[in-house]
Amino acid sequence: MKLRRVKAIAVKESLQIVRDPRSLMIALLIPLMQMFMLGYGINLDIKHIPLCTYDREMSQQSLGLLKRFEASRYFTLRKTAQDYAELTRDIDDSSCTIAIVIPAGFSQGLNDAGTGTVQALIDGTDSNTANIAANYARAVISGFSGDLQLQAIQRRGGTVQTLTPVDVQARVWFNENLESRNYIIPGIVALVMAIVGAQLTSLTIAREWERGTMELLVSTPVKPLELMLGKLLPYFAIGMLDAAICLALAVFWFDVPFRGTLATLLFTTSLFLIVVLCIGYYVSVSIRSQVGASQVALLLTMLPTILLSGFAFPIDQMPVFVQGITYLVSGRYYVTILKSVFLKGAGAVELAVPILCLALYAVALVVLAARSFRKTLD
Repeated sequence: MKLRRVKAIAVKESLQIVRDPRSLMIALLIPLMQMFMLGYGINLDIKHIPLCTYDREMSQQSLGLLKRFEASRYFTLRKTAQDYAELTRDIDDSSCTIAIVIPAGFSQGLNDAGTGTVQALIDGTDSNTANIAANYARAVISGFSGDLQLQAIQRRGGTVQTLTPVDVQARVWFNENLESRNYIIPGIVALVMAIVGAQLTSLTIAREWERGTMELLVSTPVKPLELMLGKLLPYFAIGMLDAAICLALAVFWFDVPFRGTLATLLFTTSLFLIVVLCIGYYVSVSIRSQVGASQVALLLTMLPTILLSGFAFPIDQMPVFVQGITYLVSGRYYVTILKSVFLKGAGAVELAVPILCLALYAVALVVLAARSFRKTLD
């Protein structure tokens, strides 16, 4: 292998990137657009759930319970219904996600038997939101019940200590405020790198076929490995620049805590970038159409990174068979590394297993991509 040939191919590809506004747009604008759109658009912190109420008793205790719901940051009171028919219409037209109905005799049950029943009607169209809304409602009602028990014990001369003989003091590590953005944004960085890297390199060889310049490349003494390195080096530089921009946005714009070392992050990012660049190059060699190559590259990088890397869905909640498939997805290892470096401050020693897997993945794809190109026109 001669570095002079690699340099010549790299210079040629760099000029092609500069002259092609489409490639420049993919390289520079798409990462910024994806970071802002996904960073602000994906949020698992469900707050201000639309709430409707129907108080059939209108007593001091029922109003006190409804005040608890209004004071909660997780609910926003949209409407106070006057009957069941109105409440049903509000749920049907999505004016409210959850409706609280306090029956007649609510206070009497509390005073006589010490128990009362409250009905919660929940729109189950979105099962995730419905489950979270139900849990929030239980928490509000549980707090209200605790206050009633405290008042009853104090009236009988008891003390507060008799309420909770065992107390739990929870302390959250790594994501103290439980903000979903802190673990979503690192996953978005992996998604952006996968899409941009594969999209750019999927056009390299396919472009030569469509423009009729492949005959010139085949006639030159350049070797397949030299061609691959020369083609990928400019995109590797662009990919690292995009990675630096995305990581800077994650830390300084979205305020994601960064507790690890920059060296670990850059090294693992370069490994993942090599993986996606080689995937795009292999697709470009195999498919001679730029449109077809870009679509297949997206299919091989974007979908696995979204669905099987742990970015959008917890891997441990997937079926066992699907969990086994995730080990074949390079994004799984990179997403794990990103979250650990950002939130846990993990170093190379703690991340030795995912780093080794990602490195083996990169080596295997480099060999596969280098052997995929043949200097023939068949």
